[in-house]
Amino acid sequence: MGNVNTGGPHKTVLSTYSSHDAAQHAVDVLAQHKFPVEHVTIVGSGLKLEERVLGRWTLGKALLTGAVSGGWIGLMIGLIFWIITPWATGAVTTAILLGVVFGAIWAATAHVVQRHAFASAPAIVADHYDVLVDAEFAEEARRVLSADALSASAGSRAG
Repeated sequence: MGNVNTGGPHKTVLSTYSSHDAAQHAVDVLAQHKFPVEHVTIVGSGLKLEERVLGRWTLGKALLTGAVSGGWIGLMIGLIFWIITPWATGAVTTAILLGVVFGAIWAATAHVVQRHAFASAPAIVADHYDVLVDAEFAEEARRVLSADALSASAGSRAG
């Protein structure tokens, strides 16, 4: 648990976690105990790109997804026109239909150009996450996290 210079105020590592959720939980605990969390930073180290494959991406799925997205956009545009000119109720239907058509065309074009047979969700992940705090708040933060850990372990033994 050393000191880290991040370019701003001098920071101290409170703890290191293997997941971002665990690091966020530590900051949540500090916040719940009225700790000034604006002095806390979460830093991920050992960054890498992780791409989770969601499934096959076919032309049919691309058309359907594009049509639905386009339909929603058309609905919003149509509602704006309807609010501005309430006597033109056909504007909503027309905007939805045009949105469906253009959305499907746009998605089909993107599918053909990209040439991927799968859908994926890329994310930047870290090997570990350090929770840092301004040096002058380090002792208070450690005290809060230690007290919470003790109460959590006592609660798990009692249950």
